[in-house]
Amino acid sequence: MSSDRFFFVRLVSPRPTFMQDMTESERAIMREHGEYWRRHLAAGNVIVFGPVADPKGPWGLGVLRVQDAAEITRFEADDPAVKSIPGMRYEVLPMMTAVFAQNG
Repeated sequence: MSSDRFFFVRLVSPRPTFMQDMTESERAIMREHGEYWRRHLAAGNVIVFGPVADPKGPWGLGVLRVQDAAEITRFEADDPAVKSIPGMRYEVLPMMTAVFAQNG
């Protein structure tokens, strides 16, 4: 797909202590969030994702492969974490180029 664009996505939680003190409800939503990203990984839209152990506070990292920036907006809007946890949001940066290993 020569017209693919790649974006770095940072999931910003509503509080710095979120990973340590999330409620049972938030934990369930974060499991849905992980399943959401796994589905997109299997479909080829996600290159890599996971939590980052930043000393300033953990956050989520993802690299997405899409056709246009509008797909990122839709992807974020459909993410269970963003839809259900007040203050959860994405920071999105376009990648100028992406070099990665491809399976097969």
